[in-house]
Amino acid sequence: MRVYLLIAAIAGGVTWLITPLVRHLAIAAGAVGKVRARDVHTVPTPRMGGVGMLIGFVVAIVFASRLPFISGAFIGNDEAWIVAIGAVLIVALGVLDDIFDLDWMLKLAGQLLISVFVSWGGIRVVSLPFGSLITASPSLSVAFTALVLVTCINAVNFVDGLDGLAAGIAGIGGIAFAAYSYMLARHSPSYASIATLIDVALVGICVGFLLHNWHPAKLFMGDSGSMLLGYLITCASMVVTGHLDPSTLHTSQYVPVFMPILLPLFVLFLPLLDMVLAIVRRLARGQSPMHPDRQHLHHRMLRIGHSVQGAVLILWAWAALFAFGSLLTIFLTWQDVVAVCAVAACVLLVVTFWPCLRRRRIARRAVRGRVGGRSDVQSAHHARREGDDAPAESPVAAGGFTDDSADGRGDGKER
Repeated sequence: MRVYLLIAAIAGGVTWLITPLVRHLAIAAGAVGKVRARDVHTVPTPRMGGVGMLIGFVVAIVFASRLPFISGAFIGNDEAWIVAIGAVLIVALGVLDDIFDLDWMLKLAGQLLISVFVSWGGIRVVSLPFGSLITASPSLSVAFTALVLVTCINAVNFVDGLDGLAAGIAGIGGIAFAAYSYMLARHSPSYASIATLIDVALVGICVGFLLHNWHPAKLFMGDSGSMLLGYLITCASMVVTGHLDPSTLHTSQYVPVFMPILLPLFVLFLPLLDMVLAIVRRLARGQSPMHPDRQHLHHRMLRIGHSVQGAVLILWAWAALFAFGSLLTIFLTWQDVVAVCAVAACVLLVVTFWPCLRRRRIARRAVRGRVGGRSDVQSAHHARREGDDAPAESPVAAGGFTDDSADGRGDGKER
């Protein structure tokens, strides 16, 4: 465990140190995002933050390959290097988009080509556990892997709309995957695991970049960063689950049979949900699925009344609920997991909609105050009408007026 923490620290430290240099490079290259109608930021900010994260990731992988604890996992296994090469390619595509703002179809084609390359290199899903092991043909496996990679890459890209949001969600997912893959590795002769290595390096670069990307951000990750995060977290899930045979594990005690499917879905649930909602919404309007708008989940959080930091923290909490809630099934019964997650979800629902609830409470108080004010006026008017019919009282008893008042009501001047 300490070795993995060291790798995460190296990835984070390198990312944190190199990001200011990447910022100057982005400004020099013209990768500065203009303020668009759908953007939340109001000041042009440089992009290309994915370059800094890529450097941190590659340095961590190279460093890990030299460590005695994990170097054995590299012998006869090229998965880590294939993932690193694919990361370089996906960041290169993202840099081109950050600078030249590529057409979405061209960018999608590039993502597909890189995904096919990575799957042919060995990062692929070759089995899916549905109670029994189902083995797919190589061509079908490559096609399915490429589809999953492209989907998850764009899902994280869709959710990258607020400072620190995508990095935090990816980091939370990386922690959940790292814990899961580490527990699986404990059943092997060596605790070394390429999947855990990718996950901890992913967490490290997310933390290192967040130090520069927290609101107000000095640098955006851009498409180079969001696509890298989606790519890495998906590759890590494929490495840890793609070759998993549930029949070789004590599923009743340690790993539920469906965990290889559930965990990736729940870890990326928030980005996938946002992407599906966006596509359905745009197609229903007759627009392109990639047509930009201000209807993403983070935009809705801001309209509810949250600040940028508050919206990010709440969405992080939702991501953690889905990611770690699925992980709890390893330790607890599903009834206990449902109960714990239901309580946490209720708390998060209240926190999420608290600004709306607060506004409604204030509005109700204002309405009651206006109604109460009108009732008081009506009561006073009714009392005055009754007073006209009542027996006359002395001026002092009736209102404290003296005899110099013209009609017994005074002249309106204070005395």
